[in-house]
Amino acid sequence: MIKSNHIYTLILVASLLFTSCSEYQKTLKNTDVKAKYDLAEELYDSGDYKRALRLFEQIAPSYVGKPQGERILYFFADAYYQTEDYYLAAYQFERFSKSYPRSDKAEEAAFLSAKSKFMLSPKYSNDQTETNEAIDKLQIFINNYPSSDYMSEANEMARELRNKLDKKAFEVAKQYNTLSDYKASIKSFELFLSDSPGSIYREDALFYKMTAEYNLAVNSIYARMEERLSAAKSTYTTLLKYFPETKYQKDADKMLAVIDNELQKFSK
Repeated sequence: MIKSNHIYTLILVASLLFTSCSEYQKTLKNTDVKAKYDLAEELYDSGDYKRALRLFEQIAPSYVGKPQGERILYFFADAYYQTEDYYLAAYQFERFSKSYPRSDKAEEAAFLSAKSKFMLSPKYSNDQTETNEAIDKLQIFINNYPSSDYMSEANEMARELRNKLDKKAFEVAKQYNTLSDYKASIKSFELFLSDSPGSIYREDALFYKMTAEYNLAVNSIYARMEERLSAAKSTYTTLLKYFPETKYQKDADKMLAVIDNELQKFSK
């Protein structure tokens, strides 16, 4: 008896799904815009965003300038967001914000457009065009909605993206060090420290800048050695000034001992 009931339930579910699919396919091919609107909203409300999207794509142009247009365009954008199609979500949310700047949903749409851009940001080692675009969008949102409930999240996303850019710049400068191109490394770290004074990688950058300066100095011709040793010592002083309990203390002190020993030769 239990088995029979289970089979009956499966048949009923399958029948409902088939009916639903048939209705959906029929509505897709239908020229009745109102029927498509009703089903699209029904599918959206039930979380069936992918199927809702196809209907919204078909009917959105028909509602431009009409009272329902605002509602449809928002659902259209959000359906892309819910299906993680962040390229189109960013575009459609921005389109919504521009089309309906006085809408109750304008702020949320602006935020979700920027957040969609945030979601498109790649890992730090890749090209960071998308990251820069996301930072710009977030900054525009922050400027336009300074009292927004989304402000905390927007600031956190912007901070995360800036840290990613700093990570990339830091790793590039560090790579020059690894390749023994100490001059390029020093220049890159100087630029990094100048451009990102508050970076979470500042301590690391100062240490690796000192390392590059140290290696350049000890491998220099005699005429350039004193100047370069002094530069490395200066960076050591800066490192300890801003990070008195630096995690690089042991290695930095070892280099400093060699630097001081070599500098003494120039004072004789």
